[in-house]
Amino acid sequence: MREDYRQKYRVLGLRIAYYRKLRGLTQEQLAEAIGRSVSFISQVEANNSLTVKGVSLETLFMISEKLSVPASKLFEED
Repeated sequence: MREDYRQKYRVLGLRIAYYRKLRGLTQEQLAEAIGRSVSFISQVEANNSLTVKGVSLETLFMISEKLSVPASKLFEED
């Protein structure tokens, strides 16, 4: 991963975890709902850039749909 994107991945993972918890979903429930592994969700949320090379737009759209939040909200920085 390019170093200049590291912060963007960090924000993305934190936002996904925030909205998932806000909706009362476990990582397992979110993973099942979007057809991905729990390990994948865990790595994305943990900002583990060494193992997650990227998240496809399709996956982001599925996550945002399941969390009932616009995809753009997943990238907002405070």
